[in-house]
Amino acid sequence: MYRSFVKRALDVALSAVGLALLAVPMAIIAVWVRLDSKGPALFKQRRVGKGKRRFTIYKFRTMSLSAPKDVATHLVGDPAEYVTRAGRILRKTSADELPQLLNILKGDMSFVGPRPALWNQFDLVAERDSYGANDIAPGLTGWAQVNGRDEISISEKAALDGEYARRRSFAFDLKCVALTFRSLIE
Repeated sequence: MYRSFVKRALDVALSAVGLALLAVPMAIIAVWVRLDSKGPALFKQRRVGKGKRRFTIYKFRTMSLSAPKDVATHLVGDPAEYVTRAGRILRKTSADELPQLLNILKGDMSFVGPRPALWNQFDLVAERDSYGANDIAPGLTGWAQVNGRDEISISEKAALDGEYARRRSFAFDLKCVALTFRSLIE
């Protein structure tokens, strides 16, 4: 019952409440991003969702417009040269992820699940196939996120995403969320 109904109901309710409570802070962040550097406040990128369906993910823009497109940040030669002043703070606090509440409300994502792969991360998508991790909604945070994020290999990440897909439950989601908050305050 949790996997088929309760999880989605919680996602809808919590994202709607989050958007309502955070509307003013998000508007302030949007203005700050626009004042800090040229370009839009929101960054949009094609990602891979449930069933390998592509969707547009929303984030606050943290890099200059000259940053390479459709490249994972950890694969950019020196990402620090592209990250804006506001972007450094937004990334450190993970506030750049707040617009993904819209993705959760729309049903593209969940609060917890495998982080959505870039549309061109074919190796990660293929590896996740072998674990069934592409069969569930991607998340704002997930088991691979709290166990190494971009510091682990594609195969390790896919295995952890597969472990989440097998073990997902209310208790496991709470564990992922608690570990995410712990990493944010460390």
